[in-house]
This record gives sequence, C-alpha cells and structure tokens, in this order.
Amino acid sequence: MKTIFSGIQPSGSLTLGNYLGALVHFPPLQDEFNCFFCIVDQHAITVPQDRIALRKNIKSLAALYIAAGIDPFKSTLFIQSEVPAHAQGGWMMQCIAYIGELERMTQFKDKSHGKEGVSASLLTYPPLMAADILLYGTDAVPVGDDQKQHLELTRDLADRFNKKYNDIFTIPEPRISEVGARIMSLQEPTKKMSKSDENLKSTIFILDDAKQIEKKIKSAVTDSEGIVKFDKENKPGVSNLLTIFSILSNKTISDLVKDYDGKGYGDFKADVAKVVIEALKPIQEKYYSLIDSEELDVYLDQGAEKANLTAKKMLAKMENAMGLGRKR
Repeated sequence: MKTIFSGIQPSGSLTLGNYLGALVHFPPLQDEFNCFFCIVDQHAITVPQDRIALRKNIKSLAALYIAAGIDPFKSTLFIQSEVPAHAQGGWMMQCIAYIGELERMTQFKDKSHGKEGVSASLLTYPPLMAADILLYGTDAVPVGDDQKQHLELTRDLADRFNKKYNDIFTIPEPRISEVGARIMSLQEPTKKMSKSDENLKSTIFILDDAKQIEKKIKSAVTDSEGIVKFDKENKPGVSNLLTIFSILSNKTISDLVKDYDGKGYGDFKADVAKVVIEALKPIQEKYYSLIDSEELDVYLDQGAEKANLTAKKMLAKMENAMGLGRKR
C-alpha cells in the first residue's frame, strides 16, 4: 500500500477553502493509502504565535480532521512537535539545501517583503517540510497549486540526498484535485480564500454558524450581469460560488447553470448558502462532541506513537547515511 502525507498549520480556524480543497478529499484516501495527517505546529511558529491560542488551535485542528471524516484507526493523525524526528530530519535537509533555492521560494518573498526583522525560519522551513514528507516514505502529497513549488523543492532535496549519500528516500509525487483545489475569496474572487484575510466577509470558516454563512454568501461579490454562468476570467465571483455549489451538491457546474437559467443572483446565493450550511452541520456537531473530550487526547497519543515508530526508522537511515553518531 502506498503512503500519503499531508500537513496543515494550526495557525487559525480552517476555512471552507481548506475543507473543499483538502479535507473533503482525505476520507476516501484512507482505504486506498497508508495515510499520515500531521498538524504542523513547528511550521506555525515561523511567525509569532500566542502560546495559549496555538495550543487551542492544535487541538481544534485535530478535532476538525476527525469531524471531517479522518478515522484515527485507519490513518495516523499526529502533532509534528510530538515526533522529534521532524526537527532532527529538518536540520539534515537544511544542510543539503542551498540558500539561493530557499530565497527563490514564493512564500518567503511574500512573507518577508517590506519587513525589517524577518525570522530565519521563514527562509529555512522548506527543508523541515521536506523532512516531514520524506520521513514516512511518502509516495504522494495532496497539494494545491500554490504548494507545488514546495513539493518540487522536496523532490530536489530527496534526489540530491539519494545521489550524495544513500538512496533511501522515495521521491514523492504531487496529488492535485482537479475540482475545488482553489476556492477563492468571497470579496476578492481573484484571490484565494484565506484564514488570515483581514476582511472576515471574505472567508467562510468551517465553524461559522448558519447566520454567518448566509450573511457572507449574500454579500459575496458577483457582477452586474445577473446571469449565472461559469466564466473564471469575466465572472470570477459567480464561478467561485458555482464551484462551491457543485462540490457540495454533487451536481455538475453545467447542470447548475441550467437550473438557474433565467433566475437572479438572489435565489442562487440563497441556495449556495443552504448547501454550505447543510454540508458543515454534521462536521460542526462532531467537532463540538470531540473538542473537550479525553477521546481526542487518546487519538493524538496513539497517532504520535505510530508516527514516532515510522519516523525513527527513517531518521536512523538518514543519520547513518550522513555519518552522524555511532554506526548502528
């Protein structure tokens, strides 16, 4: 059975974009792949975090993973910092990475632009991400279009390590969903929906209540044409809502366009809101039953134990290949 690895930062509440672009696709993978789902809290601290809020976000993300359909008995769900091999492996990958290739990373450019004090970790966290993936012999990584550059670097580092030291790493392939991989902002539909967007009307969060969802979709930017049709270039707002509607209703976009022929945006938006509310309701109910339970800690302890067993084996191979410590 092939292995899949995915990591999400616990840096805020997950959005509808996170759900439709990633989480919704994970549960079906559990019967086909050996799945590792990681809460990458060490990546979160590349920018300042409030320690209480971070710990709350870590547990919240774990509960959302399970509420969205991740089965902790089928998959390995764990917290990155509870598996020391990630930081150890990240240092070794950093030692074979080049400053030039790290400086070319788009996210480093975006997050460091115009800032006086930039954390060194913003430059060097891609090798940690590479270690996250490579420690588990990962065959495929579910990624959005904006994450492909990081995975390409991971592939380059794995290949470089294999050629220079020992051929121990599997070269991971990207797994990109054709539909819903990029859900856009409700207020700026040419920009990706983001949990860090300052305009709260731009983003639907998985834990938003029905009134919040309805209000946000009602105020979503469309256009003055008043015709429901899919045209990303000329009608990005309507196209984004159609994408959301299509995924959650299991209807094709072309069928939805036919359904709303001759109808205005009011009816269309009301129905989009309804389908979003209905899709998120069972996830929210499961989340609230888990978030303060001892059961959640049991699942995370179990996941950390399983991840440590696998990661330690690969870490030992890496250390032996590079000549670290005493030969085992």
